Amino acid sequence: MPAVRPVPVTTFNPAQLACAAVVLASLLVWSGWRPFDRATWLLEVLPVLVAVPLLGATYRRYPLTRLLYVGIFLHALVLMLGGAYTYARVPLGFELAEWFGLQRNPYDKIGHFFQGFVPALVTREILLRGEHVAGPRMRAFLVICVVLAISASYEFIEWGAALAMGQGADEFLGTQGDPWDTQSDMFLALIGAVAALALFSRWHDRQLAPPRVAAGAYPKRAD
Repeated sequence: MPAVRPVPVTTFNPAQLACAAVVLASLLVWSGWRPFDRATWLLEVLPVLVAVPLLGATYRRYPLTRLLYVGIFLHALVLMLGGAYTYARVPLGFELAEWFGLQRNPYDKIGHFFQGFVPALVTREILLRGEHVAGPRMRAFLVICVVLAISASYEFIEWGAALAMGQGADEFLGTQGDPWDTQSDMFLALIGAVAALALFSRWHDRQLAPPRVAAGAYPKRAD
């Protein structure tokens, strides 16, 4: 018989997810009401515009864990706030720069941290539920590889935007004069992925079929 593919033990019900979707839609309207730069806003919130309808369409067939839904929700907030102000102008970033004595607005680094944190949980959940990798060490290695691939792909997108838009892409790039911005962006994504694995793996396991995940992989049924 085929391997067992259990749905998450702990997920949100449709009403809870509908409320979250309404909150996100309201915040999306707010962020796009009078953004600093309309093109930058669209580029920044595009992942939200794609992910939310996709999650709604796949909820019945493939509901996610609560942990993952919360992570996606928080990541969406980070993207929408960055889109409204542009990453170099988010007020929270200026506050952080003042607190830590930084020379630049670090809000974009929060975005790249989440760019590693949330995809790490997404990848881990897909690998566990699909029984693609049995060993926890190899699974963690593959999660890190996927996160870095996503981060590198995003940097390619930024490069393409810079070539296509010229100086018009400055707000989207948000380098703020940092020659090592690309490398530090990817490093923050790496830190986000490692943090997700180190701090939330056990919690994530408890929200996926516990008896099977506890052993590191889902056992197959006997014929």
